[in-house]
Amino acid sequence: MLADKRLKTLFAIIVVATIVIFNIDPIAQDPSYHNFADQRRISGIANFFNVLSNLPFVIIGIMGIRLIASHKASGGLEELQAMYLTFFIGTLLIGFGSAYYHYRPDNQTLLWDRLPMTIAFMALFSAIVGEYISTRLAWKLFVPLLILGIVSVVYWQVTEINGHGDLRAYALVQFLPALLIPLILWLFDSKLNGDKYIWGIVGAYAVSKLMELFDAGLYSILGLLSGHSLKHLFAAFATLVFYWALRKRR
Repeated sequence: MLADKRLKTLFAIIVVATIVIFNIDPIAQDPSYHNFADQRRISGIANFFNVLSNLPFVIIGIMGIRLIASHKASGGLEELQAMYLTFFIGTLLIGFGSAYYHYRPDNQTLLWDRLPMTIAFMALFSAIVGEYISTRLAWKLFVPLLILGIVSVVYWQVTEINGHGDLRAYALVQFLPALLIPLILWLFDSKLNGDKYIWGIVGAYAVSKLMELFDAGLYSILGLLSGHSLKHLFAAFATLVFYWALRKRR
């Protein structure tokens, strides 16, 4: 009964959030989003540090793929290996997609930044559902969530092309898991030890979003790196924490 109540709580939050987001006006992409603080061209590469700071995603993505492929992810559940692999494939693609976007930032290249992010988000969320709630439920959600994530980005791009951009579905896909994951950690017990790793992912991702908010301010203070470049580094660190979790948990 307790488990039922917890699941009902999560379901209610999903329903309420969906109703709220689709009862507000469509959200178009703000053109100023592409005007990052650090636009230096170095060695012929535009927005050099915003591009270069995506390299850790590529490295960690490869590390994670090799870990899963070599069957050494002893800190995860055997039933969820496909979700772990998909997460690191998404991480690898984030590195390339985000670097491409930051080299030539506009709405068209932003598509290739956001698509792999939804793949990584949905794979991670499904894996956490499997670790904390039910592997069967995780598998029921996994493919539909991947499709939902991809469709949300494609829908935004199509609406932008047609002159009435709508980010609402993408916003739901990006931010609802960020709300639900801490609740799942609080309400449920994992089949694995080491909750600290998952909390570490949540914390690092939260810091990355703060860095993004203070892009120009941090750039003026630090000089070398902007808030957006730091966002990439903290978000990549979150993926590294998950890699550590899959090596060290039991």
